[in-house]
Amino acid sequence: MFVDSHCHLSFPELATQVPAIRQAMAAAQVDRALCICTTLEEFPEVHALATTYSNFWASVGVHPDNEGVTEPTVTDLVSRAGLPRVVAVGETGLDYYGMDTRKGGRTIADLDWQRDRFHTHIQAARQVAKPLIIHTRSASADTIGILREEGEDGSAGSAGGVFHCFTETLDVARAALDLGFYISFSGILTFKSAADLREVAAFVPLDRLLIETDSPYLAPVPYRGKTNNPSYVPFVAAQIGQVRGLDAQAVGRQTSANFDRLFSGARLLEAAIQS
Repeated sequence: MFVDSHCHLSFPELATQVPAIRQAMAAAQVDRALCICTTLEEFPEVHALATTYSNFWASVGVHPDNEGVTEPTVTDLVSRAGLPRVVAVGETGLDYYGMDTRKGGRTIADLDWQRDRFHTHIQAARQVAKPLIIHTRSASADTIGILREEGEDGSAGSAGGVFHCFTETLDVARAALDLGFYISFSGILTFKSAADLREVAAFVPLDRLLIETDSPYLAPVPYRGKTNNPSYVPFVAAQIGQVRGLDAQAVGRQTSANFDRLFSGARLLEAAIQS
């Protein structure tokens, strides 16, 4: 009934617990999960999750905040995106958060490497006709600008994709929707401080919504502060239902259908497995 559209089961906090996580998912009616890649070095582990377990899929990408890792070329991404059970390119995008602290006092102008990396991912996604997983943090104007520059406007030939773990404003949500993208909400939506974000969740059309955990991070209330995992994604659905006058099951069914529509490779693979 529920699909976690973004999790990091290859990360050390979760990698050794996959059998137990799968049992918890089944108990919570979380049928599927998309395992997200953040470096090329990590890709073999992410891909192995998808090829080992019939209800997991994988992406390929290099997170915008990762430095000191292999810089991907279009060819690198295209070749891996063509492997079985890889249904998306990313996560990719821009992250300008903490310029004075996390990024050592560098300026936005110093982050051309992030913008170049983002262009590379968009071009690869268009070549393989698979959607993008977009990460944007304190960088929404440039994120939208680069997508437009690359012709990502929802027209034929666009890769499309999803703005994952959305925490931006209503105006940014409108811009992303206008470009044909989906919006995914995480456990942040359940936090007491997230009233503005709940307004965005009430605005996004039901057929453009996804839910996720971004585990092992951002566990929803009532598990806030604990290690997150895909079995908690129904709490995100319940919060969306609360702001929209729906029950969690209805949100689960709709977001699962949306997942199938966006990540059509996952839908086709599941149909093949069931047949």
